[in-house]
Amino acid sequence: MGGRITALDVLRGVAILGTLGTNIWIFTDPAGPSGFLAGASGAGEALLRMASNGKFLALLSIMFGIGLALQHDSAVRRGLRWPGWYLWRSALLLFEGLLHFVLIFEFDVLMFYALVSVLVAFLVGRSGRVVRGWLVGALAVHVAFVGLLTLGMLAGEASVSGGLAIDTSSWPAHVQSRLDNFLALRLEAVFVLPLSTVLFLAGARLLRAGALEDSLRGQRIQRRLMVWGLGVGLPLNVLTTLAGGAWFAVDRYLCAPLVAFGLLGGVTALVHRMRASAGPVRRGVTAVGRSALTCYIAQNLIASVLCYQWGFDLVARFGHWGVWFTAGMWLVVSALLVVGASWWMARFRRGPVEAVWNWAYQAPQRRPAAPVG
Repeated sequence: MGGRITALDVLRGVAILGTLGTNIWIFTDPAGPSGFLAGASGAGEALLRMASNGKFLALLSIMFGIGLALQHDSAVRRGLRWPGWYLWRSALLLFEGLLHFVLIFEFDVLMFYALVSVLVAFLVGRSGRVVRGWLVGALAVHVAFVGLLTLGMLAGEASVSGGLAIDTSSWPAHVQSRLDNFLALRLEAVFVLPLSTVLFLAGARLLRAGALEDSLRGQRIQRRLMVWGLGVGLPLNVLTTLAGGAWFAVDRYLCAPLVAFGLLGGVTALVHRMRASAGPVRRGVTAVGRSALTCYIAQNLIASVLCYQWGFDLVARFGHWGVWFTAGMWLVVSALLVVGASWWMARFRRGPVEAVWNWAYQAPQRRPAAPVG
């Protein structure tokens, strides 16, 4: 069990830092979020974006599904009603995501994770046949969505940019821009609900199949994940990236999630192989994984303060360095997360956001003591 927990912490840390690899392009674009949505400026930048685009967000979704399955299994072992209080967790996550969206980051994922978690909470304990049916059905809907969007983009009748105008000149103006464009900015969240359902359910099934175990069956699953995800998914990901902007949906929403499963298998296998030699990098990534919610919010806050006009506006000073500036910002923010998480987790059981969140989760469950006499 200890190895499985360690693998989960590392996987979460990798997913968080990898998600920053996607988001950092938003923060460092000279035109801000609006410029990022317009797409890469060339094949070189497109390939660099491809290294993180969609993959680690999909990996994070799989981790949420694994976490949900662990919560369910724990409730069953303790004889607790399910989903029971788990729905309160989902409500808190939705509220936290809303605050994160309004105050910090327009591409928040916590809100739609909360919505998907409600559906999957009612499915995770059902029979394998029921879960497979929902998984296949959600996948079919998702593929249909991607196909329709791709056909529209190939015909020139659809676009992913939407002509959004995000004002980053001041923090209040930035907040107002998010509120003014709320529906448009949340459109992707609606689009990926079927995909998130697939990834949540797949994560739960992989956990129960032993994909994270350091055992023969676990190793077999990890190898298969790497073959399909890295051997098949990654070449397809490169092809769709180079094929042009019209293939954006296939690239981000079909190929990238396939690669995410390869990352799951590869990182898990590496963790088990190197479990006796946990160096400072792995310990730092593990600390990020243990405080994943804090680090997800912190990375967007730190990058916003460093890059946007209402902060230090480093983009105006160094944005002409292009991809070098973007890579440098990723390294700086990642280092701050790793160092900060390592320091905090060496002293506390939970990350700061996790601690507040846990208090809010437990608060309504507390009952006043019955009066004596």
